[in-house]
Amino acid sequence: MIATDTPAARLADTLHDALPQTQCTRCGYPDCRGYAEAMARGEAEINQCPPGGAQGIARLARLTHRPALPLNPANGREGPRALAVIDEDWCIGCTLCIKACPVDCIVGASKAMHTVVEELCTGCELCLPVCPVDCIAMLPVTAERSGWDAWSPAQAAEARLRYAWHGQRIERDTCENDARLQASAEGKLADLARTSKITDPTELERKRAMIEAVVARSRARREGSGDA
Repeated sequence: MIATDTPAARLADTLHDALPQTQCTRCGYPDCRGYAEAMARGEAEINQCPPGGAQGIARLARLTHRPALPLNPANGREGPRALAVIDEDWCIGCTLCIKACPVDCIVGASKAMHTVVEELCTGCELCLPVCPVDCIAMLPVTAERSGWDAWSPAQAAEARLRYAWHGQRIERDTCENDARLQASAEGKLADLARTSKITDPTELERKRAMIEAVVARSRARREGSGDA
């Protein structure tokens, strides 16, 4: 992370605003923010974002005062924006695509058919590799238009907001799961002290230590999340 209120942090903010916010990870970083910070630190080139295309590279070149470069083919190629479409006849309701989507645009439930909310899909393709039955296809929806010609600032802003919501949801779900785990572990610890039939003191202490370790890890995760 870049320290806040520094020239590098301000540059990272500006570069982040100039990215399309598809959160596709093709740049080699976990999200657009990670790529923006790497560019601001001078650790990444400006030609690693296929969704931004040549126009996106030109934007980044102006902001960083670096020469424009061709898109690095190792990161992918520029092309029309695509929409994820789920073949409902083959979907098994595994929820893996829901977990992989960075903007929560896939709806469904376990063992129930899933579908994509078309206007929210960024075309990131992250749902493709996790589908165990290959029932997701990417269909071009912008004809020959690519890069920023196929993606508007308003769409980028919406995707960025939804990505932030996605992160908050994951954090909330993790905290709730940790709370349930801690409550269960504390209950088992109380039961162990009250009703245990283990007579070997060493074995009893070992079991108690295992449960206490679970409680401690859960409490540490919750406290760390709260500090963030």
